[in-house]
Amino acid sequence: MKPIDYVAEVSSVPLGEILRRYPLVADYLANIRLNGVDETRTLPEVLEDIDEDMLEEFGLDREEVIYHLSAFLAAFSPVKSSVDEISSITILGGRDKVGRPEMVELTVTPGEVVSIVGPTGSGKSRLLEDIECLAQRDTPTARQILINGSVPDVNKRFTSGGKLVAQLSQNMNFVVDLTVQEFLEMHAKSRMISDSAPVVEKCFAVANALAGEKFTPGTKVTQLSGGQSRSLMIADTALLSSSPIILIDELENAGLDRREAIKLLIGNEKIVFISTHDPLLALRANKRIVIRNGGIAKVIETTAEEEQTLRKIEAIDSILLDIRNQIRGGGFVTKDSVPEFQER
Repeated sequence: MKPIDYVAEVSSVPLGEILRRYPLVADYLANIRLNGVDETRTLPEVLEDIDEDMLEEFGLDREEVIYHLSAFLAAFSPVKSSVDEISSITILGGRDKVGRPEMVELTVTPGEVVSIVGPTGSGKSRLLEDIECLAQRDTPTARQILINGSVPDVNKRFTSGGKLVAQLSQNMNFVVDLTVQEFLEMHAKSRMISDSAPVVEKCFAVANALAGEKFTPGTKVTQLSGGQSRSLMIADTALLSSSPIILIDELENAGLDRREAIKLLIGNEKIVFISTHDPLLALRANKRIVIRNGGIAKVIETTAEEEQTLRKIEAIDSILLDIRNQIRGGGFVTKDSVPEFQER
C-alpha cells in the first residue's frame, strides 16, 4: 500500500484503535516523543496541543507527522502479493557454467515442494539465489523468474518489507541479545499482528516440537544450537511471515524433524524449494530439479513407485532416529534396537 492509503485512517481513527491495529505505531510515536498521549483522541486532535517547536526538532510540522506516520505504516505493511495472490512462480532456463542453454520452463504453485539435488558445488545454492532475487537475466546464470506468469515489478524485487521470498540458509547466526519470547514478539509486532500472543505461543510450541533438544521462551536466541535456530526460523516463517515462497538450504543438516517441518510449510500454502542431499527430502517433494555443472540438467516429477519406495526409506529413517535418540540420551544400542537384525 501507499502512504496516501493510510492518511484518512490515521486522521480519523482514535489513536488507541490505531495502536491496536498497528502495534508498531507505538515505536514511531515514542521516537518523536508522542508516547503517553490521550489514546481516545485522533492524531490530528493530539497534535493541536503539541508545541510546534518540539516537532521542529524532528524536522516536522503537524501535517507532516500525519503523512510520515502513514508512510511508516506503508513501509512496514505486507505487500499486496500475499500467499493468496501468488498463483505461481516460473523458472525460465538460462545457461550452465560453460554456456550451454538450460531447456527449462518450470512452474510451481502454492502447496508444492520442489527439491534441488546435485553434487556439492554443482550450483544448487546459485539457483536458490536466483529465485531469492527474482532474477531477470541479470545474474551469472541468466535465468529469469516470473511471478504469476509475469515479470515482477521493481518494488516486488527490492522491497525491504513484506518480501515475496524468505530464505533459510545453512548457517543461522543471531546477533541480537533477545530471548526467544522477545524475538517472536518483535517479529509479530513488526508484521503488525494485532493479537500476537496466541500466534507467538503457537510459534514457540511448533519450534520446540521440531527441535531435537527442547528450549524455553526465556532462552537467549544467541544460545540456541544450529538445529534449534533453524526450528525457530521455520516456525517463524510458516506462522508469522507473509512471504509465500520459502527457500531452504540443506535442511538435513539442521538436526530437526524435517518431515514435520515440510508438512508445516506446505500446510500453510507456501511454495517451498529445498536444496538437499537427503533422499527422504528429495522424494517427499512433488518435483526435483537436478543440477549439474551449474545448470539445470533435468526436472523430474516424483512417481507413484518412488512414493512407495519413500515409505520404506521413512521406516529406515525412523529406526535411525530412534538409535540417534538412544545415543544422545546416553543409552546403549543393542541388536533389539534394529528390527530383523541379522549377524553376518
